[in-house]
Amino acid sequence: MPLTYDARIYSIETRQDRPKPYRVRWLVGPQKHSKSYTVKAQADGRRSELMTALRKGEQFDVETGLPASELRALNGSVTWYEHTRAYVDRRWDKLPAKSRRNDADALATITPALVKTTVGQPPSRVLRTALYGWAYNKSRWSQEHPEDVTNALRWLEKNSLPIAALEDPATLRLALDALSTLLNGSPAGARTARRKRACLSDVLGLAVERRYFSVPVNPLSTVKWSAPKSTEEVDPASVANPRQVRALLEGVRAQGERGAHLEAFFGCLYYAAMRPAEAVGLTASQCHLPKRGWGKLTLRGGIVHAGRDWTDDGRAHQDRHLKARAQRDSRLVPIPPHFVAMLRWHIERYGTAPDGRLFRTNRGGVIQDTGYGEVWAAARADALTPEQEASPLARRPYDLRCAGVSFWLYSGVDPMEVARRAGHSVAVLLRVYAKVLAQAQERANRQIEAGLREWDGTDLSPGGRLGDTR
Repeated sequence: MPLTYDARIYSIETRQDRPKPYRVRWLVGPQKHSKSYTVKAQADGRRSELMTALRKGEQFDVETGLPASELRALNGSVTWYEHTRAYVDRRWDKLPAKSRRNDADALATITPALVKTTVGQPPSRVLRTALYGWAYNKSRWSQEHPEDVTNALRWLEKNSLPIAALEDPATLRLALDALSTLLNGSPAGARTARRKRACLSDVLGLAVERRYFSVPVNPLSTVKWSAPKSTEEVDPASVANPRQVRALLEGVRAQGERGAHLEAFFGCLYYAAMRPAEAVGLTASQCHLPKRGWGKLTLRGGIVHAGRDWTDDGRAHQDRHLKARAQRDSRLVPIPPHFVAMLRWHIERYGTAPDGRLFRTNRGGVIQDTGYGEVWAAARADALTPEQEASPLARRPYDLRCAGVSFWLYSGVDPMEVARRAGHSVAVLLRVYAKVLAQAQERANRQIEAGLREWDGTDLSPGGRLGDTR
């Protein structure tokens, strides 16, 4: 609610039948407020304070009824630690498990830097455990805390800076420096720092909303900050060509029964440019696999590993909608005939889990990144030369998705269609695959030159002219 000059203060009301018979009443905007006292002198004193603020021309807060000066004093007593706990409480039920974990990670990084003193401060790893595992994990608030966690959080409650202190750029930079550094003192990666800064911005935005600052402006907007340098572009050295991908998939199939079961999984990452979480959750009902011609996959989400401590049902995994999409949105991806045949063979040989998933553990559970990562590492060792194995070439399973998108672009598919199939925005596609697109442009230039050469006698040398048959 806003501040307003529209305030009226009434005379003290006496109600003899009440334990606190003397009531001070006032009106701020449309909102009525009152406060009762046992002694009349207390009521007179409170009314006098309100009248003084009114005569000074102070604004009053509609929601609390307090004069602006009292509201600032009250808000100044709210600490960073208290406010971040309220932030977690407010967002918890609306967030997916992985986002809950990311918020806790960011806040556990920043909070130890925003303290009044380091005297008696617990060891950094104890603080980290207390904050990440307990203070910012709402599902554990009702559980009994270990003694070292209790002591660490008690120290933070006592020594945390007021949230209002972050209006000072020097204090705010303490938070920015903290999120830019890992626990071991080394610089944080650019994506990690940006993610944690986004959380800090949201926390400060809530503080602005609750009027904890003297001016309604997010302090982050007043401080210049640059994330650590990073390269978002796909490294062409990590992109496998179709021949190399076929060799790698053969290497996967050669890893025994476990590898044969995962061949189509890795095929999803390349031929459909799926994210690993999308492939993990792929079901037979999402697959249209005709006996001839192209098929299609209708992707609706994926299965993300978040950890049992962060989900509502205690499962380690959580079903998620498509990345950067609405809850029930879908993405249609056409797939080539030979990959259709691969998926048909997989289903015929292995069937599906009770819930329809194509890929699963021996006990029907969700496949883990550690498990399929081991198979991929072994396949690389078998399929690649020692020099290639030591290079970035297809080092991660996710690099198959990058290779698939790169091949589409190199093949001349319209970038807008590539972005649609891959689940990117066009802007992200052009930024991340800039180097790949540059290579495709060189190929296009050669094609244009070849087309020009079809004109018999065309001179393409410097200074020559089209149609010049000299």
